[in-house]
Amino acid sequence: MWPAFGHAGIIMQQYYGVLAAVGAYILWGILPIYWKALKAVPAHEILCHRMSWSLLFTVGLILLLKRLSSLKTIMRDKRSVALSSCAAVLLAGNWLLYIWAVNAGYVIEASLGYFINPLINVLFGVIFLQEKLRKGQSAALFLAFSGVLYLTFYYGQFPWIALCLAISFAIYGLLHKKTSSPALEGLCLETMVLFVPAAALLFFVETKGSGSFLSGGSWQMILLFGTGLITSLPLLLFGFAAQRISLTQLGLLQYIAPSINLMLGIYIYNEPFPLSRMIGFVLIWGALFLYMAEAIWLRSRQDKNLKVCKA
Repeated sequence: MWPAFGHAGIIMQQYYGVLAAVGAYILWGILPIYWKALKAVPAHEILCHRMSWSLLFTVGLILLLKRLSSLKTIMRDKRSVALSSCAAVLLAGNWLLYIWAVNAGYVIEASLGYFINPLINVLFGVIFLQEKLRKGQSAALFLAFSGVLYLTFYYGQFPWIALCLAISFAIYGLLHKKTSSPALEGLCLETMVLFVPAAALLFFVETKGSGSFLSGGSWQMILLFGTGLITSLPLLLFGFAAQRISLTQLGLLQYIAPSINLMLGIYIYNEPFPLSRMIGFVLIWGALFLYMAEAIWLRSRQDKNLKVCKA
């Protein structure tokens, strides 16, 4: 569609890509509001609903988009199934911790996890993919490590929630680098792996009379059903954006989500954010700024060199 319009088509493609990315990150940013609305429901039960309804939602989309043959091809690949199974367990752990953290009053620390995540990705690239660490990246990692140490020793609280969220999601991303499954089919396969235990647990608690779906009222039932949509929609928007805009743009926009999380934690849920804690965050924000500035500078220099070569 777009190539027929030449340069204008490319600009429109990027425009819609940016809109999709912003939409995805805003939805991820306001997710704590959704989980807070389900505060009466145990975190593990919310997770099981999230897995179950996400599978039905993604299967419906695959049928609608006529991509069932693509899913079947991936399911026949034993390596893809094995990687998706590992990724599903990690994703479930990440989701469970995030839901629990939000409803236990740790929205600010959860936001820190997603601020740290890109730097953990860099570290894992060095450790597991033998990627070389540039000077700017080394300085950013050192500054982030200083921020974590400060929060641990001076603020007096080890940010274990933030680090567990960041590390689990970084390993999840690492597994995705080992597979070529498209985003929609990959998510469908991952939720499929955990559907049976999730659905079995939900069936058990509902038949026992302690479940939240049938006994929590119509509004709670709608919210639990909606976990499939609130899970899948931002992922689909992200997948749409990733095909249309650069990784640098995605990298810059990704901080929308944890920034919204942070604002919600401070101004809506009144979590403590004293100066001593803010200093630790500032160190980590400084690390992120250094990391992004170095990446943008390097990309700019590469583009200049490319133009010189073409000339």
